[in-house]
Amino acid sequence: MPVTEARRASLIPGPRRQFPAKDYIDPAPLPKSIPHVDEIGVTSAPLKTASFFIGEHCKDYNEDFMLCKAESRDPEHCLKEGRKVTRCAQDLITKVRTTCLKEFDAHWECLERNNQEFFLCRKPETAFNSCIFEKLKLSKTIPGSPAGKPQIHEKSWPIYGAIQK
Repeated sequence: MPVTEARRASLIPGPRRQFPAKDYIDPAPLPKSIPHVDEIGVTSAPLKTASFFIGEHCKDYNEDFMLCKAESRDPEHCLKEGRKVTRCAQDLITKVRTTCLKEFDAHWECLERNNQEFFLCRKPETAFNSCIFEKLKLSKTIPGSPAGKPQIHEKSWPIYGAIQK
């Protein structure tokens, strides 16, 4: 027997939740002094795939943004710096898509299928890294890695499994 809307409402405790039928559009536009920047246009998996390279490629913009945020807790104070970070990330994503699309897609799709876990996607990550290193001449440094030891993507026989210790 199919569950009716009234029956479903009686089964779910708490107030009835409804979602708006149309997208929310902020009625207050940004000031003219803040330049318009489109969204990056990718979901979390492609961003995670490119995250280390975005960190290196956009390091100066990111540092300016973080210094600005340390100056003031007012969100409007750092909108220009935030826009620069977004433009930089857009630039890198565009370069990655034009030079390493197949490898990029393979890695982020693997992350999407595997709960965004890097250790389950090392083979497509290796191919993606090689393409980026060769064609875009970027490096990859993982924050918090032990100093003086090879990064996980540089190891020839990395040991990883479903349970990390």
